[in-house]
Amino acid sequence: MTAETQIIVIGGGGAGLSAATAAAEMGADVIVLEKRETLGGNSALAEGLFAVESPAQKRMNIDARRDEAFKIAMSYAHWTLDARLVRALIDKSGDTIHWLENKGMYFDWIPPYYHDQPIRTWHCIRGRGIVLVKLLAGICEGRGVRFFCEHRVKRLLTDQKGNVCGVIAVTNGKEVQILARSVVISTGGYGGNKELLKRYCPYYTDHLVYRGIPNQGDGLLMATEIGAATEGLGILQLSGHTSPKLSLHINAVTEEPNTVWVNKRGERFIDEAAGFNHFESVNAVVRQPGRLCYILFDESIKQNIVENGIIKGVGQIVPPGTRLVDLEQDLQMAAIKDLEWIKIANCWDDIAAWMGAEPETLKATISEYNSFCHQGHDLVFAKNAKYLQSLFTPPYYALKCYPSFLGTIGGIRINYRMEVLDHQYKTIPGLYAAGSDTGGWESDTYNVVLSGSTLGFAINSGRIAGENAVRYVSQVER
Repeated sequence: MTAETQIIVIGGGGAGLSAATAAAEMGADVIVLEKRETLGGNSALAEGLFAVESPAQKRMNIDARRDEAFKIAMSYAHWTLDARLVRALIDKSGDTIHWLENKGMYFDWIPPYYHDQPIRTWHCIRGRGIVLVKLLAGICEGRGVRFFCEHRVKRLLTDQKGNVCGVIAVTNGKEVQILARSVVISTGGYGGNKELLKRYCPYYTDHLVYRGIPNQGDGLLMATEIGAATEGLGILQLSGHTSPKLSLHINAVTEEPNTVWVNKRGERFIDEAAGFNHFESVNAVVRQPGRLCYILFDESIKQNIVENGIIKGVGQIVPPGTRLVDLEQDLQMAAIKDLEWIKIANCWDDIAAWMGAEPETLKATISEYNSFCHQGHDLVFAKNAKYLQSLFTPPYYALKCYPSFLGTIGGIRINYRMEVLDHQYKTIPGLYAAGSDTGGWESDTYNVVLSGSTLGFAINSGRIAGENAVRYVSQVER
């Protein structure tokens, strides 16, 4: 079977749907090839997208300017990013909110991601990213975009001049050739491919918890096969630590600022209040022995959570102040079912034995911490005194946690027009890439100051890629 179109978009997530929508609105004939049965990818799970100088911010009198956002982005990453690419995304972001609102979305919720955030950029979506996915997919269908789900693209086709001219896809065990003037890659990274993760990420282990769609790096592999260069390989969007077998409410406790975090040796290693920005605090966990940590608290802290509510919370899912009234039952049931992830004991010796730590080391850590609580001053990590709460009241609780990540960031090298570049920084004619398949736009620590950057990048890069793909096609067809 052979088909033909002007533009092929590989991947039907946020970046791909934005690219397809933008291209179709400019009059292009577009085919979207999606590997899975349904559209959306990781974008369907997202909570909101970054933007500055948007109509929504203006309605809410939020001062969020492009120049300020650009300076924050580059300073946060110590200028390790592609500055022209970052600027293009920031400049596009406000117009993208206008673009979406004209299609029926309405943004009325722009909260700060954490308590002292200097700039509010997080345009939250009521109902999460799946609402955005359905909106864009519906617009695409109305403009004649053809969707082929369960079509895995196997490789890119190039002509004698090296221009990309189509793809070979596989569906139901049969190969399909689709010819096109231009191709946009948006397959969502390689977070589900352990082989690639181990090859490119020096701190990856099988215990690292992946919270996203198991994308296999198809876009990265097919682009590099025809000579594309790479950028940022090995960067993961680390996102706090977690106990994957325990309940949501127990996991909400693992990043509370009044708990104590220790490594497998029983040593404290961080100001636990750093967990308010779990995108940063997870860096401290990754460098611990075994790349894991244990969260310690006592009966008094547990009761405070039950009666007065949680301090940090988990985003929109478990908001700050939520009273975890079933926490006692959750903890007891978990202790019965899974001894690997939780330990409840009346003495620290039993906790240490369960952890595999020297009892004297753990008890010395707790004794030192309790002395800081008594003094009202953390002499080691300068933890805010209001979160210093002694661990004196048994039973004591310990939760085993591993770092988690939301996806990969980095892969195909692009420029600010989303054109794919080869090893000489020259464009590969007809080839564009968007979303998490690409690198140069985020550093090794997610910039939570500019909240919504990942979904924002997907949507904005997709728009830019789709628009430029149409312009390229127009030139080729003259």
